[in-house]
Amino acid sequence: MDMTQGVLFVHSAPRALCPHIEWAAGGAIGAHAKFDWTEQPAAPGMFRAEICWKAPAGSGARIASALRGWDGLRYEVTEEPSEGVDGGRWSHTPALGIYHAVTDAHGNIVVPEDVIRTVMVRAAGDPIEMSMEMERALGQAWDDELESFRYAGDGAPVRWLTKVG
Repeated sequence: MDMTQGVLFVHSAPRALCPHIEWAAGGAIGAHAKFDWTEQPAAPGMFRAEICWKAPAGSGARIASALRGWDGLRYEVTEEPSEGVDGGRWSHTPALGIYHAVTDAHGNIVVPEDVIRTVMVRAAGDPIEMSMEMERALGQAWDDELESFRYAGDGAPVRWLTKVG
């Protein structure tokens, strides 16, 4: 199986969830995880961490699924493309749930043809509706909600999580 890599950004988590997040993320790829948790200035009382990972293709989805739906948890998972496998990005917020996008080699979101056709039908020539539908397809609401949390993480320590064996 082809190996790939990515990053798990835990943008905000209650202190009580931190060890459970480490266990779930590590368990999703069969590795032991120990994160460097720091306070999240964008959400007092919450904590943040980043961890780079290296594991078989498809591991980004496993990590995102392992963390999905936990109260108070905001996170993003990225996975770089590998031989024959698209990259991906998963974003999660308590208010919006999870968003998934296929990404290219540069990390750009790739909107599939069928989604574009659906947007065109729903918008029916209305430019405002077209704009709103494309924002939904690109996950704009998740970007808007997570941006202040991303900015607060600039310069944070990063560790590597690698599947062993």
